[in-house]
Amino acid sequence: MTQKKQHVTIKGTKDGLIFLLDDHCSYDSLLEELYDKLSTKHYQGSDEPDVKVNVKVGHRYLTEEQSEEITRIITEGRNLAIEQIHSEVLTKQEAELLRQESQVVTLTRVVRSGQVLKVRGDLLLVGDVNPSGTVMATGNIFVMGALRGVAHAGFEGDTRAVISAALMSPAQLRIAKEIHHFGEDEKEAAMESAHLDDESGAFVLERVQQLIHHRPELQKNDSQIIDG
Repeated sequence: MTQKKQHVTIKGTKDGLIFLLDDHCSYDSLLEELYDKLSTKHYQGSDEPDVKVNVKVGHRYLTEEQSEEITRIITEGRNLAIEQIHSEVLTKQEAELLRQESQVVTLTRVVRSGQVLKVRGDLLLVGDVNPSGTVMATGNIFVMGALRGVAHAGFEGDTRAVISAALMSPAQLRIAKEIHHFGEDEKEAAMESAHLDDESGAFVLERVQQLIHHRPELQKNDSQIIDG
């Protein structure tokens, strides 16, 4: 007699419970087994603090109503609290956001005083950033000109972001939440880059040639080199 395949697996961790929900069976079969698994007294409500539950649904797409239904089945009358429902499926909006984050936005212009240039992804600016001008990117910033204003890389929290300029003489550099003000004693430098130290989180400014030692992921397009 063959054993019936389980569609719901519950695992305990030091942080709570993980519910692994099969992504190949029908949605109705999944709910039926989920009801059965949670019908034991072990999961009934008590005076104990709520146990955190992470639900993993694999490559199954859940509508908002289905997510609410699963949440209700797990938590109703039980001391269980959903922390997150994890799905490997991306919505169109999430896929578009990932595409934007991985792109390089190339612009040829001068960012003048008082202007703010803000992009999603990496910014390659062929031109200058004048004093009191600002450039911002969720990723890296590369200025093929003079950077004399403000540059803010990784403005949504990416501490791995870098800032490079053909002529580095900014009023201020920002990476994620860290800020570096340029003092009068700091001289402008050609072909310089800035990044955050992985351990201390402090700003490091050095020649762009050294950047690859700290951010090897910048060589992600090596496979596209054509051998002559």
